[in-house]
Amino acid sequence: MRVVTGEAKGRKLKGPKTIGTRPIIDRVKQALFNILSTRVEDARFLDLFAGTGSVGIEALSRGAASATFIELNHKVLALVRENLQITGLSDRPDRAVTLHADAFKFLQSMQQPATGTVGVGARFIAPTGGVKGAGTRPNVPTEYDIIYVAPPQYQEMAARALAMLDGSPLVAKTGLVIVQIHPKERAGVAAVSPAHLVLTDERRYGSTLLMFYETKEEQSLDDK
Repeated sequence: MRVVTGEAKGRKLKGPKTIGTRPIIDRVKQALFNILSTRVEDARFLDLFAGTGSVGIEALSRGAASATFIELNHKVLALVRENLQITGLSDRPDRAVTLHADAFKFLQSMQQPATGTVGVGARFIAPTGGVKGAGTRPNVPTEYDIIYVAPPQYQEMAARALAMLDGSPLVAKTGLVIVQIHPKERAGVAAVSPAHLVLTDERRYGSTLLMFYETKEEQSLDDK
């Protein structure tokens, strides 16, 4: 794996040894960001099931304003932090934040008004490894311009995440949600009937399918 282009172009990223982690291959990642084009510039990016952080790191390298990485496996999260250091993108902790948390509990907690706690018992960890504090609401954006969803395969997690993101305050009014799945999982994701998001595009690259959902408000503006 490597950073395809931008500030950290060519930097090699460390890959996982953990079963179940499936990093996006460079060819698909390049195709994804070609589609996003300038939309990633100055965007607030959420890498919801971060894995090694390859997608969020690519976004930062291409000019995203910030990236938040959510990962439950602490060993894999350590790889995210290492890759941020390798690319030199961890120098500004306000720009790259890694959180040791369950993605679904994160989504649930961030839908509640800020009260100083999230009540999920997660530890929120900065890119340098410093603990933000157990059970404390992380200092992350309240909404995101691009949310990338790439959970473990065949566990119906992509559909569940999409349903939770529908109408979530985490999705900006002109936000984009991208779901990465195996093509065999498409029926389960397509069965979700979002009220606030609409499927606007999908692209298949071998065993990887990318589904693009935009807010209906954004879609109606594009149609004008």
